[in-house]
Amino acid sequence: MAPAGAKKGEDKGVAEVVTDLWQLVRDYAKQETIDPLKSLGRFLAWGIGGTLLLSLGLVFTSLAILRGLQTETGAHLTGSYTWVPYLAALVVDIVVIALAVRAISKPFRAEEKAA
Repeated sequence: MAPAGAKKGEDKGVAEVVTDLWQLVRDYAKQETIDPLKSLGRFLAWGIGGTLLLSLGLVFTSLAILRGLQTETGAHLTGSYTWVPYLAALVVDIVVIALAVRAISKPFRAEEKAA
């Protein structure tokens, strides 16, 4: 029986308090560690997948430019000008990489500025 003046639910035993405390600590640890790691894992999975696909696309684009210039220019880029298709492919790669670095290193996006 609860003492006079005690509210309902205040008469928990030590075991119940320890159990409640353990559950509270466990739920808090899960909320603050496991859930953020899951969302970080999803972020990394999409990022790595996108990076692989963009890299593969850049390689194929470079090869397309190189082989296209080598085959479609005929005799114009032969002899001492055989390096020109390689330079063109390299320039395109450098421009794409520079655009990617610029997009990555922007300090804030528009929606982050408004917040």
